[in-house]
Amino acid sequence: MVQSERADVVIVGAGIIGLSTAFRLQQAGRKVTLIDKAGIAQGASFGNAAAFAFSDVLPLSAKGMLAKVPGWLLDPLGPLSIRPTYFPTILPWLVRFWRAGWRDKCEASIAAQVALMELASSEMASLTQAAGTAHMVRSNGSLELYESEAEFNASLSGWSVRERHGIDFEHVRGNQLSQLQPGLAPRFIAGTIVPRWQTVAEPYEFACALGEAVIGQGASLLTQTVAAVHPTEGGVTITMDDGNTLNAEQAVIACGAWSKALTTGLGENLPLDTERGYNTTLPAGAFDLQRQLIFGGHGFVVTPLDQGIRIGGAVELGGLELKPNYARADAMLNKAAEFMPGLNTAGGKQWMGFRPSMPDSLPVIARSKASPNIVYAFGHGHLGLTQSAATGRLVTDLLQHQPTPIDIAPFRADRF
Repeated sequence: MVQSERADVVIVGAGIIGLSTAFRLQQAGRKVTLIDKAGIAQGASFGNAAAFAFSDVLPLSAKGMLAKVPGWLLDPLGPLSIRPTYFPTILPWLVRFWRAGWRDKCEASIAAQVALMELASSEMASLTQAAGTAHMVRSNGSLELYESEAEFNASLSGWSVRERHGIDFEHVRGNQLSQLQPGLAPRFIAGTIVPRWQTVAEPYEFACALGEAVIGQGASLLTQTVAAVHPTEGGVTITMDDGNTLNAEQAVIACGAWSKALTTGLGENLPLDTERGYNTTLPAGAFDLQRQLIFGGHGFVVTPLDQGIRIGGAVELGGLELKPNYARADAMLNKAAEFMPGLNTAGGKQWMGFRPSMPDSLPVIARSKASPNIVYAFGHGHLGLTQSAATGRLVTDLLQHQPTPIDIAPFRADRF
């Protein structure tokens, strides 16, 4: 690599977080260099569930998940799975996850998440207009479904929390439920519609369109693997795995689940791990899907896309190295066929991605303790697409030494 001059801002990671940050920095007059080992949107941004889930403010540990864990773990293809060989590695993360479900921690996390989601909604509207991607956003809402009165009643405390924070929703039954989504199995006795929930027509194309806008505005893209990020006198040095280096004024680490290796090299000990998510995308016409359906009791969603229907979700804690277990995708597809009897399951394409997750379901958005010229932006879990524009705004404010529109203390790197 030949670098004739010092770069301005280097962003490690060209997923939706890195791209949104790049776009916002360009609006602030900065020159951006993106570095990604695989190119634009080849990680979790490639095959996610396509949602702007602005109402999803409850930490995973607060969604009744802890009580369900023992039963789920008995089913290797259920909503939560931990590979036995990975259990010793993930145990410290699980302990912190358990602690995050305590009332004091949980309420603080919800307050932080609400503030971030409110910013995410306004910033995403602004970003899509400026980047020319607003036409790719659908505002059909989401419909969460319940198979029993017990399941519905168990959800009410979470909806009460959302109501206190001004989130709109409506519980529906009978004809109203069937009108919102015809063709559901009669096993579903109730649902909750969230009208402000949005989806994108296809997440990879959405990210690529943003990437084109960023490159069109002068950003450079290097397809390299970053081995280390180090502070230097008044700047930052980025070292590639081939030994080449790039000097910059500032740097952003936004490479999702791969961020931990870089932050460890900066002296941070962050409990960042990965929730491995699976999906199957069926061809167009597989089902007349009106909006995103959420099967919370089974840990997956069904999303209408331009290219078809995506069925995916669930959580597998297994790190970055273990081979995919696509039987998990098959299990969700089979359940979807039961829940939507007219679903044509032929011709599906399977995918597995890594969601970078912190135990308290909050991302890390903060300056590195090693240098104020290095900023972290990762750990969004299921909410990377949703919170990408807000993260870009906050990171830009940090790099520009401007006040942030919300308190970012809950997202600091050393909170554990």
